[in-house]
Amino acid sequence: MHKWNRICVFCGSNSGSRTVYTKAAEDLGRLLARKKLALVYGGGRVGLMGTIADGVLKEGGEVIGVIPESLVRREVAHTGLSDLRVVQTMHERKALMAELSDAFIALPGGFGTLDEFCEILTWAQLGLHDKPCGLLNIEGYFDPLLALFDRAVEDGFLHPKHRAMLITADDPAVLLEEMTRHQQPLVEKWIGRSDT
Repeated sequence: MHKWNRICVFCGSNSGSRTVYTKAAEDLGRLLARKKLALVYGGGRVGLMGTIADGVLKEGGEVIGVIPESLVRREVAHTGLSDLRVVQTMHERKALMAELSDAFIALPGGFGTLDEFCEILTWAQLGLHDKPCGLLNIEGYFDPLLALFDRAVEDGFLHPKHRAMLITADDPAVLLEEMTRHQQPLVEKWIGRSDT
């Protein structure tokens, strides 16, 4: 069993077109607070980012936002957080969020969400961290991405044990439970025979 203090959540700065996404973000936020887990996230007060932060705050939980100076106005930085850290670059944002967090979850989002989550998965693949990584797969949002990962395994671009590092569930409580039980596989960097 893992002992966590903070969970990083990557998610959209828009709310998306389905109310189920907003509900999932709020439910996850409230759940984190009830479990005494601090939220680390991108620092915005709009979209799913704002929803999950508000969900944690409504339950009296701790929220740490990390946002680049250039996005403070564009993403409308959340001013009611326990701790808002303004950094200079997106690279600094991702590095600080990773450093502060014990586990990572992605909710529905766009390019930024996918970039942040896939980078964290890559770091796990390379052995730079052994923190659990999970997708909250609301309404099958991530099904096409999961199918792509399966295709990458099938076509020899991704080791099956690396694919197994990714935990998925469509319910916040189930996802957290599965993440607490997850053991990160130990896999050496995988290179095909023809590349050596």
